[in-house]
Amino acid sequence: MKLNGKVVVITGAGNGMGRQMTIEAIARGASVFGVDLNEANLQETAKILGSDRFAYAVANIADRDRVAALPDEVLAKFGAVDVVVNNAGIIQPFVRVNDLEFKDIDRVMAVNFNGPVNMVKAFLPHLLKRPAAQIANVSSMGAYAPVPGQTIYGASKAAVELFTQGLRSELFDTSVKVTLIYPGAINTNIAGNSGLKMELPAGADAAAAQHKTTPVETAGKIMIEAIENELPRAFVGSDAAMLDKIARLMPVRVAKIIYNQMKDLLK
Repeated sequence: MKLNGKVVVITGAGNGMGRQMTIEAIARGASVFGVDLNEANLQETAKILGSDRFAYAVANIADRDRVAALPDEVLAKFGAVDVVVNNAGIIQPFVRVNDLEFKDIDRVMAVNFNGPVNMVKAFLPHLLKRPAAQIANVSSMGAYAPVPGQTIYGASKAAVELFTQGLRSELFDTSVKVTLIYPGAINTNIAGNSGLKMELPAGADAAAAQHKTTPVETAGKIMIEAIENELPRAFVGSDAAMLDKIARLMPVRVAKIIYNQMKDLLK
């Protein structure tokens, strides 16, 4: 599906990968309706774009009633909706499950899993009316490569993975295609956007600087191209693709390697 002339809804459009996907989609001729919890960030995205093909709404995707109202807002602005990209997500505090509070567990699951479900339930009836439509759900490398201190985050993204696979199966005989995206380490401020202040141990900054991340501009392009090519799965970054293969062959060994690299981040 070429995005020229299409209407795309993108969650998390106020920053990071969501903003970059918005920029890419607009550059390819799409109209984009951005959804984000932070109005100032959405305004900044609008300022960067300077395009009347971008509109937005402030919404918490975990709020089912608020999400249910979004399709009417998109239709009122652009007259149709062709693609929904469920990108918005948050991480948890870097602590072990034993030390993680239930409020943080519930918040991560509400945003990362319930959010995409809410969006799909709200928009799918409209997508099914289109001659061609698409849903793209952003999972994570953390869905198959466990990171210590991010166990609930990984579980939420694994839930998105299976939800997307099941949704694809249910939609085989329809006009709606489904794409599942696995970002690796992307150069975004996901911790800050998750409302977390990272207090890293001595030397952690230097260690993190040595870890190669994919530039957000590259990530946005890969994700939009995956949508245009209607790929069933797409990996963003060589780390995501490599760990997918290795984790299938040596899951325990991969988990141990990641633990040794990341354990200093645990409080």
